[in-house]
Amino acid sequence: MPDSGSLPVALAAPLTARRRRRLRLVPPLLRRILVVNAMPLVLLLAALLYLDQYQDGLLQAEVTTLREQARIFAGALGETAVREDAADHPQLVPELARPLLRRLTEPTPNAQAKLYAPDGTVVADSRVREGTGGAVVTEPLPPAIARGRLVGTIGHIYDQILVFLPHSNQIPLLDTGPSAAGPDWQPDVHEELRLTGTNQSREMPPYIRRTEDNRLLVTVAEPVQRNRATAGIVLLTREAREVDDSLLTVRLSILGLFALALGLTVMLSWYLSQTIARPILRLAGAAEQMREGRGRTGAVPPVLLKRRDEIGELAGALSESARALWTRMDAIERFAADVAHEIKNPLTSIRSAIETLRRIEDADKQRHLLAIIAEDVGRLDRLISDISDASRVDAELSRAATEPIDVAPILATLVEINEATRGEDDPRLELIPPEGRVVVQAVEGRLVQVLRNLIGNAESFSPRGGRILLRAREAGTQVEISVEDEGPGIPEDRLEHIFDRFYSERPQGEHFGQHSGLGLSICRQIVEALKGRISAENRRDDSGRIVGARIIVRLPAAAGG
Repeated sequence: MPDSGSLPVALAAPLTARRRRRLRLVPPLLRRILVVNAMPLVLLLAALLYLDQYQDGLLQAEVTTLREQARIFAGALGETAVREDAADHPQLVPELARPLLRRLTEPTPNAQAKLYAPDGTVVADSRVREGTGGAVVTEPLPPAIARGRLVGTIGHIYDQILVFLPHSNQIPLLDTGPSAAGPDWQPDVHEELRLTGTNQSREMPPYIRRTEDNRLLVTVAEPVQRNRATAGIVLLTREAREVDDSLLTVRLSILGLFALALGLTVMLSWYLSQTIARPILRLAGAAEQMREGRGRTGAVPPVLLKRRDEIGELAGALSESARALWTRMDAIERFAADVAHEIKNPLTSIRSAIETLRRIEDADKQRHLLAIIAEDVGRLDRLISDISDASRVDAELSRAATEPIDVAPILATLVEINEATRGEDDPRLELIPPEGRVVVQAVEGRLVQVLRNLIGNAESFSPRGGRILLRAREAGTQVEISVEDEGPGIPEDRLEHIFDRFYSERPQGEHFGQHSGLGLSICRQIVEALKGRISAENRRDDSGRIVGARIIVRLPAAAGG
């Protein structure tokens, strides 16, 4: 009967369909993280860019409107309130300029116009008029609108945020400070007149400032000319309340969007914590239970195993790893028990022989007992060697990389070695050549070990002068290698048990203890580690009589082999 027995191999559980499928281009978990992180930033960035452009447009429109109004004032004053002296130099007439400037400014209550002479003195001011009895009355600009503490706080916060952001303002925003930023502030009139006189086409730049009481004032200057000669300069200042109101509305909208984005971020972060962080903690707890031996494979919550994302992949991998780990631990326990049992038998025999040897004096009996002890020691040596080999197979195959191997040259070499070493009456090893190349994905050294074990097992059951046939052929995505003998066959109820470890049912006449019962077990261990299968069956003739045994090894065919 074939040398049998098998060391269970703690191989990883077969990959499930979920773990075998290809990862999508963008995994679900990555998409969630990208959406959560990008959405609030995109909303805030778009709002800030829109506000910058909106503010520039409002200020530019305000300056354009005010400049056109200032040009109308300057043209009216040039035609009405300017007279030429004896030297044909244009001169401003204050008595005509004051009432005209006041009437021109009346439709705009939040504006103030000033007329300056070439020497920089104020000739007329739209906010200054003569009262009763010849008294001079100054009318200030309308007071600033009180928008409340909340609005002021919002504006302050928003201004602090804008400090750290780049601006594309084309209009200079002058912050002249509390001492000079009031409504009475004015640019350098002498310098403006000088530049206007040297370059008639030069347009005086606008002046935009914010006062201490939070007014946004826009000032433009236009020369008052008569016959292309400058007689003075008119300075028109207006409070840009519409700009502030529009900006306030937009700022409130942006803050609303920011609050909405912040709320979404918080909610989505909570969602991710429930779908990512918490499941990972549950997996960590399951791993802890497995480490302490309390959870085994059922510690992973089933709800996590059903997920279709990376957490599900991790849960499945952890569950399968735990299953493989516990399988390995159980196999080690069973293996240790079996090894102890197998070693105990020859040790018991040796101890009995030694105890008997001490009590007898017959030299022949002493030599017989010593021969028994020597045989048991040899049996122990073979057993320990096979156990050591079986225990190394798993570790070595987990580190070794498989490669395409042509089976035909290996089988031919084994036949040549057998032919050169066999005795006259020993079984003859014959190879049935395969059709073409037969290439498997395996580790060459371990594949040769499997074939040598199977051939040795077949030789021990073959009759004197019998034949052992080797075959190899492709079978779809696998390669089948078979070893056939002409021995007594295998009992039908033992076809699977012959691969159990330490199972041994030797042929009649063979001396006891020549085999450890691990040969076929090691073969199955190696084949299954190479993702293959090994099986046994009986060969029958046409009448159904058993004429031998056949052991078949199926291994994955190499891609492109």
